Amino acid sequence: MTEQSALLLRKQLAELNKNPVEGFSAGLIDDDDIYKWEVVIIGPQDTLFEGGFFKAYLTFPYDYPLRPPKMKFITEIWHPNVAKNGDVCISILHEPGEDKFGYEKPEERWLPIHTVETIMISVISMLADPNSDSPANVDAAKEWREDPNGEFKRKVARCVRKESRDGF
Repeated sequence: MTEQSALLLRKQLAELNKNPVEGFSAGLIDDDDIYKWEVVIIGPQDTLFEGGFFKAYLTFPYDYPLRPPKMKFITEIWHPNVAKNGDVCISILHEPGEDKFGYEKPEERWLPIHTVETIMISVISMLADPNSDSPANVDAAKEWREDPNGEFKRKVARCVRKESRDGF
């Protein structure tokens, strides 16, 4: 599977380079390792994240696309679906099959038809519309639910300012 997954990832990278998708850019961390990507997400317009540039790593398993990659923000981001250590918690990146907690339907979880593009579009959508029912960051979820224009907004604005000022 390793050879097939590497070929598929090279094809997806070439396609993204040839036809960039609005809202993010993607490339390899190391040109010799097709399984480790760096992505930069541009904070979606008309959201609290607008104006920010958020760097993350996508780490693909050798049996991709049968299993999902892991995604971790490297730049600071305050969001209910991003753990404090940067790990992204979104249905599309959860292992395929039944959810043992019964929260997600199998079709909401990882499917081998997903690509880097569909992952990134889902993450950009997640930034615009957090899911506080299944949080990775309980504190951010509580702030989002109780007062999205108060402390939550202040913390997000701090991250946006920091990332736009400091760059990557």
